[in-house]
Amino acid sequence: MIKNIMAICQKELLGYFSSTLAYSIIGIFWLISGFFFYAILIGPGGIIQSVASAEQLGIPIPPIDVAYDFIQTFYSIMGVLSLFILPILSMGLYAEERKRGTLELLATSPITNWVVALGKLLGVVGFFIVGIAPILIYEAIAFSAANPPIPPGVPLLAIFGLILLATSILSIGMFISSLTDSSILAAILTFTLVLFLWIIDIIANNLEGFLGDFFKHISLLNHYENLIQGSLNISSIILFLSYIFLGIFLTAQYIETLRFSRQ
Repeated sequence: MIKNIMAICQKELLGYFSSTLAYSIIGIFWLISGFFFYAILIGPGGIIQSVASAEQLGIPIPPIDVAYDFIQTFYSIMGVLSLFILPILSMGLYAEERKRGTLELLATSPITNWVVALGKLLGVVGFFIVGIAPILIYEAIAFSAANPPIPPGVPLLAIFGLILLATSILSIGMFISSLTDSSILAAILTFTLVLFLWIIDIIANNLEGFLGDFFKHISLLNHYENLIQGSLNISSIILFLSYIFLGIFLTAQYIETLRFSRQ
């Protein structure tokens, strides 16, 4: 089973690395994330410049943990950016199989649908991790100059939160991709659903009682912010894992219905 999962994962990775669209998406992601990294940290209106200007003008300011403030601001923006990037990465996971007429072959193959779904998800998540690798490199370089040194657990937890968020969105997008043969429609539907799960926290703030607590609990934004703030909240991790499992489960079950419809 593990061998099959890795084979499918490798196939998906090779597909992304041979795709002009995937390279374009990652290139845009690097450009935008690099711009915000510079602007937030050392740009004219960045944290370091703002603190230096206040000190030069003699303006009293409370103590500022530059590294911690940067992590919160930067990863908040990376979360928003992921809402636009990830639906495009996940849109072809099954939609392209439908378009090429190979989805039926997957549905009736001896490999279980869980293995196929998990392999595809690991492939696209692996490509995303490769995509954020440069961010991790120049973040490590910047933090190496922090005084006092920032505890490594804080940026690592933020990175972990971003990967969990990405995997949740990609898992949901994979399921939606299995429902249609239109990659564009899959991307639009995924973005719409994930945006709702992102901003549902705003709706929850205007509701009281069980419904408000429920909406706040399923909000991606609420749990993502817990992790990028350096809070190792087990309920947040469980929530993301639940979304990941739900996406894989729904995908596998839907493909299973195709298997029975072909019999």
